[in-house]
Amino acid sequence: MKKQILTATAALALAGAAHASETIVIDGSTTVGPIAKAFAEYYMAANPEVNITVSESGSGNGAKAMVNGTCDVAIMSRPMKDSEFKAAADHGAQPVAHVVALDGLPILVHPSNPVQDLTVEQIRKIFLGEISNWSQVGGPNKEIVTISRDTNSGTYETFAGLVMNKEKIGEKCEYVGSNGAIRQRVQTTPAAIGYAGLGFVDKTVKALKVNGIYPSPETVQTGEYPIARPLFMYTNGYPKLGSSLYQFMTIHLTEDGQEMVEEIGFVPVTAY
Repeated sequence: MKKQILTATAALALAGAAHASETIVIDGSTTVGPIAKAFAEYYMAANPEVNITVSESGSGNGAKAMVNGTCDVAIMSRPMKDSEFKAAADHGAQPVAHVVALDGLPILVHPSNPVQDLTVEQIRKIFLGEISNWSQVGGPNKEIVTISRDTNSGTYETFAGLVMNKEKIGEKCEYVGSNGAIRQRVQTTPAAIGYAGLGFVDKTVKALKVNGIYPSPETVQTGEYPIARPLFMYTNGYPKLGSSLYQFMTIHLTEDGQEMVEEIGFVPVTAY
């Protein structure tokens, strides 16, 4: 991060909201986890009296934890479902959504794979099992190994909605518990294909163009890249103005917050 040390103004502003021995508990999405961790480190640097913990048990579990009162912030890579809002109402909770960043879902393959571009329809057929060999889409004569996020994941929900049209993924697909695990599986498996957040693309994997559009912060921001989504943090009600939780939940709107989101590899909602 370019700004390792807070500006005096930002540090004083954040410190002014802190109260002794406060704890903020965050749980949910493995996609949003890196943002939450960066914000937590940033906030605690200015407010040593506040302890922020970040767990990554999946978007669905984050929603459950917020509804049950076991976390203060649910980090989610998809919007809350109607059933989750109903559960919240039944528990007297009032979920408030905060969009903290935008994200694309790059389609990842091994760097040795010569395929450069797939359509959304081709990707859907690959994950259905209707296209089972890379030679069917201009690649080598190798059986395709499909890797998906677990079904409790917001990333899975986004992929299921935007690519699969809610059709069931084929039986041969492998499921893993995090975006990092998808990247690891793809980088060690020449015939694999998977999907993850923008922040998980590095030199060990290759992101494909989809419908001729390469996944990048720019194409996500303009809406050109077809597999994209907002990233959320949910609180139970709107945080009290001036509270530590309020200060934490507005970091993404600051210049420092924008910089952190960009450096992690996602798309900020601000433009300084």
